[in-house]
Amino acid sequence: MKNIQKLGLSLFFLALLIFNVILCLGTFQLTEERLEEIAKDEHLEVLRKELRPMFGVKYTNSFAFVYNFNNYLDGYNDLQKDEQNWDRVIWDDYTLAAARVSSDGFVANNRLVLLFMTLFMGSFGALIYILPLYRGEPKGIKHNGLMLSSNKRRGIIGITVGIYLILIYILLYWYPAYIVNWVLITDPISRKISGGPASQWFMYGVIYTLAILVMGIRMFRKYWGNRYQMLRTASVMFFQLSFAFLLPEILMLFNQPYHNFINIWPLDYTFFFDYRIDDMLSSGAIGMLMLISGILLIVIGVPLMTYFYGKRWYCSWVCGCGGLAETAGDPYRHLSDKSVKSWKIERWMVHSVLVFAVVMTAFTIVNYFTGYEWLGHSTDMLHEWYGFLIGAAFAGVVGVGFYPFMGNRVWCRYGCPLAAYLGIVQRFKSRFRITTNGGQCISCGNCSTYCEMGIDVRWYAQRGQNIVRASCVGCGVCSSVCPRGVLKLENGNEEGRISDMPIIIGNKSVTIKNQ
Repeated sequence: MKNIQKLGLSLFFLALLIFNVILCLGTFQLTEERLEEIAKDEHLEVLRKELRPMFGVKYTNSFAFVYNFNNYLDGYNDLQKDEQNWDRVIWDDYTLAAARVSSDGFVANNRLVLLFMTLFMGSFGALIYILPLYRGEPKGIKHNGLMLSSNKRRGIIGITVGIYLILIYILLYWYPAYIVNWVLITDPISRKISGGPASQWFMYGVIYTLAILVMGIRMFRKYWGNRYQMLRTASVMFFQLSFAFLLPEILMLFNQPYHNFINIWPLDYTFFFDYRIDDMLSSGAIGMLMLISGILLIVIGVPLMTYFYGKRWYCSWVCGCGGLAETAGDPYRHLSDKSVKSWKIERWMVHSVLVFAVVMTAFTIVNYFTGYEWLGHSTDMLHEWYGFLIGAAFAGVVGVGFYPFMGNRVWCRYGCPLAAYLGIVQRFKSRFRITTNGGQCISCGNCSTYCEMGIDVRWYAQRGQNIVRASCVGCGVCSSVCPRGVLKLENGNEEGRISDMPIIIGNKSVTIKNQ
């Protein structure tokens, strides 16, 4: 088995090496005909004039091509801005599209081969390594060196992984043209599913989904025998593959708006943007279904489901962000900060993001129904700032890139506005709680160590006090790792859910309220 695992690791790292090397491969040559394929009619003449020096020039890598393309176009745009000719500025970013149509040579001619040699071979190698894991071990989770690994205790490997993920997200959000070759190799999948070429977001969706599926199998191996963990892992894998990845692409195949049915406002902060509303209203019955179902989920579905099952129904069973955190991020769950200070910061930050999202959405809706006569286009600035700070920098760069530094639920704890909304309902009006039996607690600390949301579970368990926290996502791992069965996830009557526990400190009786 050890040899099989070594083979799996070798295949994975070989695929990773090829994946990175292909960024520097291929040739790029822009022609007038290729430019016409991507340019809007109102921009075509300007682009022809400004980019003419590039026509016929063969670039040996995407970096040189992108640099020259931006250099010529930025020169034109800067001149228009200096002269206050705002209507002549080309705000559309053509860089990635130009790199796509200009690509030829090795990468463009071997997309399917490179797809198999990178993403598919990497996934296969990872599976070969994962499948023998935990073989022969007794059921349940043990302290089998998890905290000692350099990858999982902020060692040099973990730091390297974190930096690599951060760089990928920076390129994905702000410099996608530099990863055009990664986009190109996913073209065969995109054309099969949606009938069109791949974008950087489709490429990201493929990698994201593969990560959840492959690491989901690791979760099956790790939690084998625990029915709850097996079911919720299967659930996040199913929802990511079907509702978050395949269904939106299939909708585009039938000329319908792209819509992720499990991405709920305010996590889906663009849901009430004018272009989304117009797309849904102009798309017939399916568009109306998207709009009505989205609103019903926000107003009725979310609070109702959270009342009966807590926020776990979404955060641990459906959400794509939670799905990646629970599968690919599981090895880093013990790195979450359990201090009271981090808890205070968490509450301020996550609820501030929720307020930001609500205010921005309110302005957007008012703007839409007043025909932009009251607020004008002032909400565009809010959209840009929210998209940059929250949608990209926080949810992407920090949310995933900081797994090896701050645990796997950084985004869910500190930034997700939907998690904040769900948490408020769960804290004050829900049947969900984690019950504890303090008489059986041996204070081993497994529960607190493995809590990805930074909750000091042991503190509650020692006192036999129900855990009713807004941040708890009900993953159930604290219960799974408890050697005495002290913790239990329940959906009971609200009565007795929140209790005040008197604690004797010295000669004083202090009432500790469940937070």
